[in-house]
Formats: sequence, C-alpha cells, structure tokens
Amino acid sequence: MKNVTDSFVFLDYWPSAGSFGFNTDILATNLINLSVVIGVLLFFGKGVCASCQKDNLLSLSDLLDNRKQRIFNAIRNSEELRGGAVEQLENGRARLRKVETEADEFRVNGYSEIEREKFNLINSTYKTLEQLENYKNETIRFEQQRAINQVRQRIFQQALKGALGTLNSCLNNELHLRTINANIGILVAMKEKKD
Repeated sequence: MKNVTDSFVFLDYWPSAGSFGFNTDILATNLINLSVVIGVLLFFGKGVCASCQKDNLLSLSDLLDNRKQRIFNAIRNSEELRGGAVEQLENGRARLRKVETEADEFRVNGYSEIEREKFNLINSTYKTLEQLENYKNETIRFEQQRAINQVRQRIFQQALKGALGTLNSCLNNELHLRTINANIGILVAMKEKKD
C-alpha cells in the first residue's frame, strides 16, 4: 500500500509545465473543483450518452422491428405451409377413402368370384367323378362279360372235347355205320316229303 501512495506523492514532485495540471491529492482538492468537473462531465456526457442511447434505441428498435417482421413472416409461412399440409392431408384422406372403397369392392367382387369359381369347380369335379364312375362301371361290366364269354368258350370247348372223346370211345365201326344209315334214312324221308 505504501508503494501506491508513494507513486501519488512522486507525482507531486514533478514540476508542472504550465497553468494546467492535475491535483492528485484528493484531500488537497476542494469540493468545488470536484463538483465543477462532475457537472461538466454530466452536461457534456449526457448529450453523448443521449445520442448513443438514441442511436442504440433506434438500432435496437430496428432490430426488434426486423425480428418481429421475420417472426410474422415465419408465422405467415408456417400458416401457409400448415394450410397446404391440411389440404394435402384432406386430399390424402379422400384418396385413402376412395382406395379403401375400391379395395372393398374388389374384395367383395373377388370373394363372390372365388365362391362362383369354387362352386363351378366343385360341380365340374362331381361331374368328372360321375363320368369316371360310369366309365369304371362300364369297364367292369365289359370285363365281366368278356370273362364270362371266355369261361363259356372254355366250357364249350371242354364239353365238346369231352363229347368227342366219349363218342370216339363209344363208337365202333358198327355203331358208326348205324348212325350214318339212320341219318341217311332221315334225309331220304325228308326228301320224299318234299316231293
């Protein structure tokens, strides 16, 4: 602290060059000098500060007006965008309702078409199965008839062979001649009846 007061005291020892100088000793200055200096500063400083404040107020006012204008523009733009978005939303909802209606129609038509095709397919399948059953029955009857005919032919052939075997074993020359004579007699009798 002593160094600070020494520096003020050291200023006192400087010789002043003219009539103007600063008295750095606060206790040595009088109250009148201080009030004059403060009054001058306030008088001239007031105008400077007032002009600064006025310029600052104008620039601040301009800044606030610009900011307010930008805010209003942003609000207006957002309102326009919101209006456009609402319109697009309504258009989208209308398209969605239209598409849903079309989808419901397609679904109903598709279901009815599917049911109709299913009914036709079932009927066609029943008819095909009925035809196959008829073909099967005809084939079975045909095969049965063919088997019966084959059995008849075999039985007839076996009977014929058996009869021929019996005839051949029973026939001797005398019986054979008698049978031939009897047949000739029958043929002669038939010829005489015709004449």
